[in-house]
Amino acid sequence: MVHVPAYLARIAYSGSTEPNAETLRALHRAHMLTVPFENLDIALGRKIVVDQDVCVRKVVEQRRGGFCYELNGAFATLLEALGFRVTLLSARVAREKGGEGPEFDHLTLRVDLERPWLSDVGFGDSFLEPLELEAAKEQIDPAGRFRLAQLPSELEDRLQLERAQPDGSWKPQYSFTLEPRQISDFAGMCHYHQTSPQSSFTQSSICSRATPDGRITLSGSKLIVTRGGAREERPISDKDRPGILQKFFGINLDRR
Repeated sequence: MVHVPAYLARIAYSGSTEPNAETLRALHRAHMLTVPFENLDIALGRKIVVDQDVCVRKVVEQRRGGFCYELNGAFATLLEALGFRVTLLSARVAREKGGEGPEFDHLTLRVDLERPWLSDVGFGDSFLEPLELEAAKEQIDPAGRFRLAQLPSELEDRLQLERAQPDGSWKPQYSFTLEPRQISDFAGMCHYHQTSPQSSFTQSSICSRATPDGRITLSGSKLIVTRGGAREERPISDKDRPGILQKFFGINLDRR
């Protein structure tokens, strides 16, 4: 269960809660600006479970973030409590060297209103507001230009989320089908991502949050700030780390 007023206070949202497109955009943006994408529990040896009530408590009561299963799991719970119709979708994340991860590599959301929307507050550096779930339509977002490409497949109807690059090319982020999923379907990959040496989440720590004009990220021992396309990077010490987590992300790792 979710205590809606507490969740809305957590994301600093005080607008309308009517289940419509305008509210969805505002909630999505507020979530991205306040709740960080982070994997800090993995390095601490704290088990992450795919339970939406647990995810809500982590985000709201512990004032933490999480990765896709946690953030989109919690956000879906909030949206459903407000009367939105939400479907969990499985996505396969594009790899830097080509190819994709397996099914359930990523959890994303479909929200049905007068038209369907793609909602995702758990992918890190991505769209700030939900996208129309429509293939071959270029969409302008505060974070950049995005589109959904229809992938050729004999077996399934698959869409690929792509983001425009400075050179004009399109970079794939992940692909997905519209097959409805249950939160328990993601348990195996959630376990993999927090335990396997091959998972990017076990190789380094990250804590990242969107800002109105860019993003702030604590990646390993570097603090990276982007503003209006300009990037600043500086090293940090282990001694500075708790203060930076508190100052920029509101995170106290001792809060349980």
